[in-house]
Amino acid sequence: MTSRRVQKAAEAIREVVSMAILADLKDPRVEHVTVTFVEVSPDMRVAKVHVSIMGDETAQRLCLQGLQSSAGFLQKKISRRIDTRYTPRIRFEIDLGVKKSIALAKMLGDLLPEDTQPADTPSESDLPEIDATKET
Repeated sequence: MTSRRVQKAAEAIREVVSMAILADLKDPRVEHVTVTFVEVSPDMRVAKVHVSIMGDETAQRLCLQGLQSSAGFLQKKISRRIDTRYTPRIRFEIDLGVKKSIALAKMLGDLLPEDTQPADTPSESDLPEIDATKET
């Protein structure tokens, strides 16, 4: 179980890294990146930054290399935001959850015909009519 302090540090790291990637990094390899979440070790020496990178395998690999090469710059940004004894070392990992959910939604869309809708969703004819002129 993680402590509140570690959770707050992870959230602060996520904010700093995502804003720095968006605004401050000039590396052309780093593009189409979303920071999904951050895991911080209990001793706060290591932070795993999970990122979702859109594109093919080559683009993902290049982007991950660009992020790893800018880790020192990002750690400096983090050290200004978090006041701890040690600044966590950053490791980047690809989060495949977003890609898997997009692929799953595409597969479901291919299986279901477009003119049908799920049974638990009411259609417009099933909804009761509301008279807007009545006062409640």
